[in-house]
Amino acid sequence: MQAAPVPAAAAAAPAEGLIRDTTTKDFVKDVLEESKSQPVLVDFWAPWCGPCKQLTPIIEKVVTAFKGKVKLVKMNIDDHPQVAGQLGIQSIPAVIAFDKGQPIDGFMGALPESQVNAFIEKLVGAKAGADLAVVVAEGDAMLAEGNLEAAAEIYAQVLGAEPNHLGALGGLARAAVAAGDLAQAKAVLEAVPADKLNDKAIAAARAALEVAEQAADLGPVQELEAKVAANPADHQARFDLAVALNGAGKREEATDHLLEIFKRDRAWNDDGARKQLVQFFEAWGPMDEATLAGRRKLSSLLFR
Repeated sequence: MQAAPVPAAAAAAPAEGLIRDTTTKDFVKDVLEESKSQPVLVDFWAPWCGPCKQLTPIIEKVVTAFKGKVKLVKMNIDDHPQVAGQLGIQSIPAVIAFDKGQPIDGFMGALPESQVNAFIEKLVGAKAGADLAVVVAEGDAMLAEGNLEAAAEIYAQVLGAEPNHLGALGGLARAAVAAGDLAQAKAVLEAVPADKLNDKAIAAARAALEVAEQAADLGPVQELEAKVAANPADHQARFDLAVALNGAGKREEATDHLLEIFKRDRAWNDDGARKQLVQFFEAWGPMDEATLAGRRKLSSLLFR
């Protein structure tokens, strides 16, 4: 995953018990159970990942500075790929915050210390400082609320200050998708340099566009609902209904239908229901309420 250079940061010596490594076997104890006492950050990393090496000393330093308000658990996905795969982690470094046994927030990439600090401040209830990334996050919040015009204005303000800001470009493309202007979304994404297409914001916008195009190829929602009502075991009809419902903006219903397939037959279509749900999460963005709720529901099925 491409990541912007970050300032050099020396990690403080980890405080006893605040930072540890975990395994697939110990994930429930180290993360889900531990997060019932205070938030736990899970850092998914690998030895070959350069940005992971940039992030590690920064996140360890910041977690240590919070003196027990948050803990850090690190998971090497080369040795323990199962949890990351089940949660839809597709690029690293990826940090997912758990609270009360559920995933509630997250970020990807080697963020600078100021943004890691702001993320944890928000997690534990303190106020975060404003910068371009925070302004883009405000646009993302507007987009999640369906206020497309306000979101587009915020992204445009950021692009006025930094024309190649990938978060704003991705947001603008997602706003166009939400407005039904798929041609405009394509135009925005076509302007992104080829070496930046795997950036998390751009990847999310491409996922949103692909999901919208999938929905456009399906029949009316009512027909698909009738098929599912007639035969609840018709997983393909339920899958198509989920895609169509997402295209109609009914994210919670779309999530529930995919989870119903997952509950009935996890192996159906090569784990197709979970994979589609992960694509929805990527398209909606990590901060979207539907993503957070969907991850919680998926997590409850994976780890019960």
